[in-house]
Amino acid sequence: MFCYLRPVRRLCPGKIFPYCFLYSRALSGAEAVNALRPFYFAVHPDFFGQHPREREVNENSLKRLSAYLENLQKPGFKSLKPTQLMFYVRETDQNSSDGQEHFNTSGFRAVKFTLHTRDLLSTVLYILNSCSLSIEHIQSLNTNVHSQPLKEAKRISDRPIKWDKSYYSFTGFKDPDEDLEQVWRMETTLTSWLDNNGKSAVKKLKNSLPLRKELDRLKDELSHQLQLSDIRWQRSWGIAHRCSQLHSLGRLAQQNLESLKNAKGCTIIFTDRSGMSAVGHVMLGTMDVHHHWTKLFERLPSYFDLQKRLMLLEDQISYLLGGIQVVYIEELQPVLTLEEYYSLLHVFYNRLLKSRIPFHPRSLRGLQMILNSDRYAPSLHELGHFNIPILCDPANLQWFILTKAQQARENMKRKEELKVIENELMQASTKKFSLEKFYKEPSVSSIQMVDCCKRLLEQSLPYLQGMHLCISHFYSVMQDGDLCIPWNWKNGEAIK
Repeated sequence: MFCYLRPVRRLCPGKIFPYCFLYSRALSGAEAVNALRPFYFAVHPDFFGQHPREREVNENSLKRLSAYLENLQKPGFKSLKPTQLMFYVRETDQNSSDGQEHFNTSGFRAVKFTLHTRDLLSTVLYILNSCSLSIEHIQSLNTNVHSQPLKEAKRISDRPIKWDKSYYSFTGFKDPDEDLEQVWRMETTLTSWLDNNGKSAVKKLKNSLPLRKELDRLKDELSHQLQLSDIRWQRSWGIAHRCSQLHSLGRLAQQNLESLKNAKGCTIIFTDRSGMSAVGHVMLGTMDVHHHWTKLFERLPSYFDLQKRLMLLEDQISYLLGGIQVVYIEELQPVLTLEEYYSLLHVFYNRLLKSRIPFHPRSLRGLQMILNSDRYAPSLHELGHFNIPILCDPANLQWFILTKAQQARENMKRKEELKVIENELMQASTKKFSLEKFYKEPSVSSIQMVDCCKRLLEQSLPYLQGMHLCISHFYSVMQDGDLCIPWNWKNGEAIK
């Protein structure tokens, strides 16, 4: 039997939570995941295959949300810094005549919110409310959440809700697993997809050529004027969008050139928020106004000082761990600001100082490690670097690194060999298919890229001549004509 809260359209945490949830038991991690399933269903990246920008935003935000939820469950947890997240939420019509959800004309909407909660229950409720999603099913997850006085509450089992297929049949909600399976079933073969989309991609690419030239011109002019190392984009924005962003930066340079000169020698990245990245790139939030950008450029000297302190902290950690190099890999880690990354390093360094793990000096030189805040146990990545949790037990850390050091060196050697093979295969593919541009998404590994290119070279694909081809995780024709194909494409049933 299912019991539900009365539907609440707008929930104010400060007013509603104390009355309904003051004495409610805490949610477990499994219950929190179950409670957030409508949210995961609404923002899952697999449903944004035709919208790469929105897909990337959701992927990044889900990583940061996962880290936030993990930190809430850590022993000795006190408080977290406010975490700003942005998601693209799929719009559905739940009141249609057939009782099923359907995409409405808008497709999806952007939702931005800041988490500063202290427990899983309030976090779950705040997320669902921020996205205008139902909280009725929370009743099944918590024993004392009732819209009636607490004394009238009936006892409900403490065990997490079991999402049986009959639940979706009874309530009319869509089963996320079923829809995800449908996404896979809808995947098509490479040749048939190119047959259906090749002409449209050629047309879009041809139409985008003038704007592409304009983009190159603006980028070169600004890079020269501000003496920048590079200008990049973190998202797959269209050419027109990128030109608009460069025009905006150009206008700011005309108004306040002296402040922008502080960025000399830096790389500027247009992204979701302003600040300095963990690797020292200047991040310009595309939703921020010129005033925010100006303040950022004025503060760059203080950021440079913090960057020097960060590099010193990395060296100190390396010294304590036998010379292993501390690195930050943009492609594999959540996007962090310089302040956030410095905070991670500082916490880890203080724990090392207290434990004084005995490593022979320089015994681990040539090896690499990255720090994680969203896991407890250390691991060795296939690329050869160690994933080290900041709250890792020192004794376990020492044992793990020493026992895996040789394998790590072998993995790093294999990584370099794969990189050479990957570059050779990409060059061969570019030449065979006469591609104008051939590239991959950062999330596609060298192993995946090598496999993809080997199979591509066995094919005859005339539609690719003169095209821009991106190896990704999904099929898509970008708005400017770039073709995206999954690395695991197959001329038959798609590989799952």
